This record gives sequence, C-alpha cells and structure tokens, in this order.
Amino acid sequence: MSSYPRALLRALLPVPLLIPLAACGGSPAAQDAKATAGAAPGFPYSVTNCGVTSTYQAPPRRAVAMNQHATEILLALGLEGKTAGTAYLDDAVLPAYRPAYDKIKVLAKEYPSREVLLGANPDFVYGGYSSAFDKAQGRDREQLAKSGINSRLSVEYCTQGKVGLDQLRTEITEVARTFGVPERGERLIADEQRRIDAVTARVKDKGRPAVFVYDSGEASAFTSGGNGIGNEIVSLAGGTNVFADLQDTFGDVSWEKVIERKPEVVLIYDYGGTTVEAKKQRLLKDPALAQVPAIRNQRFVVLPLSSAVLGVRVADAVESLGARLHPDAA
Repeated sequence: MSSYPRALLRALLPVPLLIPLAACGGSPAAQDAKATAGAAPGFPYSVTNCGVTSTYQAPPRRAVAMNQHATEILLALGLEGKTAGTAYLDDAVLPAYRPAYDKIKVLAKEYPSREVLLGANPDFVYGGYSSAFDKAQGRDREQLAKSGINSRLSVEYCTQGKVGLDQLRTEITEVARTFGVPERGERLIADEQRRIDAVTARVKDKGRPAVFVYDSGEASAFTSGGNGIGNEIVSLAGGTNVFADLQDTFGDVSWEKVIERKPEVVLIYDYGGTTVEAKKQRLLKDPALAQVPAIRNQRFVVLPLSSAVLGVRVADAVESLGARLHPDAA
C-alpha cells in the first residue's frame, strides 16, 4: 500500500457492503468488553454503518484509527484513553490534540499490515477512507468481524449523492454513541454548527467566486467533485466549485475542462511530498493555463487536506476559506 499515491487511495471506491455483522466475540479486547457490558449504560447499541450492522455490547476499549480525520474525531471526543493505535497522517495533527495524540502508539506511517493491526489487539477499527479496509491486504471489514473486531468507515465514502453537514452530524453522533459519550458528540456538533453559521451569515450577500480545487496531477487534474464534503466547504465559504457536477468525492478532469470553466480562485490541498509552491509553479508555468483568471491573477488559497474531509476540521476549513474568498466580510 505504501507505494500507492495518496490521491489514489482517496479515489478508491468503497466495496459495496451489505453484510449484517455482529462482531461480538473473538478478540481478547472484545471478550474483555463483554465482561464489563453490564456496567455500560445505553448498551447494547446497534448501528448500521456503510452497509455493515454492528452490535456493541459495551463501548470499545481498544480502538485503532486508520486515518487522520478518524483519529481527530476520537481525540475531539476525548477518547484517547480508548485508543490503542493510530496510523496514516495526511499532515500535522491539530495542535489542540497533539498532547493526547502523542500518548497513542503509531502503528504505521501509512496503513499497518494486517499482522500489525491485529497485534494491537483492537476491538474497533475506524477508517476515514475506504482504502483503510483494503481486502487485498486482509483488512476488510468482513475479515475483521470474523476476528471479533467491530469497524466503522466514514460515511463520506458510502453516502449516495452529496455529502454535507447532515453527514458530519451522523458521523460524530454515531461515533460518540458507539463509545457511550453522546453528550460530547452533541457539544462538538453544536460548536461546528455555530462557527459555520457565523461564516455563512457573513458571506450570504456576497458574490460567489468560481473555485477550482487542485489536489494534484500533471497530465490531468485530480480535483474535488460534487459529492464530497470538500464541495460543501467551498459552498458554505461563499464560493462555487467549478466541478460540482463531477459525481464523485474526488476525480480526474482534463486541463481543457479547467480552462473552459474559467475559475477565479484555485484552492490547493496541501499534503504529502509535493509542496504547495511546487503545485503553484505547475499551474503558473503551463502556457495553456495562462489566461485562466485564477492563474493570471495568481489567486491561490491553501487548505490542509485534513480540513477537506469529513472530520472535526470542517468549521476550520469554512472559516479559513471564507476569509480568503471574502476578505471584506471577515
């Protein structure tokens, strides 16, 4: 897996999962959880996530978060003490969560092997991208369930159609409920909504600049489509994603299409080994793009990739992008 470009990992479509599973025994961690089930109010709890139904007899005690935004949701809910391992950062963990993050074992720089994952003795595995549950690597949800391990995939990667704040509420609510801390989830959602509402109120009467999201790509452009939370972030911040009609979370488009749609702003996702400056130079040095308004006027905006996925940074991203698209409304 480590040789896969990160953009490709995000583009991988989820395998349809319609398998009712109840991973209620098998791993030592799961057996420990069952032993204390009687002390957990609100349990058993059943939830269907991305086609997989799981029944929790008690809150997970040894979670493993496979991606950064999954990790940050757990940390935002104060669940570092229930987290046995993390993996695959896209960029730096939010400073507010760094002390808690540093107490958790990092299983792998990218995805852990099946052996390393099972070696952490998890009772819950949380994936932010469908690639976290790669069947070819032996980490698919069905196999984990057979080992007595429950799992969750971010709903961004199984929602049919557009992903927005409803899905963010679902994600946080269900994770908080799974761990028996629903009140923490409610507080987190309320804070996100309050901050987003403040931005949308400031920009509601402003013009909506056309925004091209540049994730990566040379021969073609890998960009944000209309189905992901990235598209919703652009909209809430007072812009219009020029590829909102691309019916996917991410996807490749031709440079000819970029030219044709005349974006006024380029939003660059910052992650991995290619610097923001290298991405800017890729755009600025392409003669074919010279007359694109955003390129001609060098109007670039940058967000860390971890802000553009379904996690606790959605409000951060809306605030940051809104201030750049509409500085007079900040």
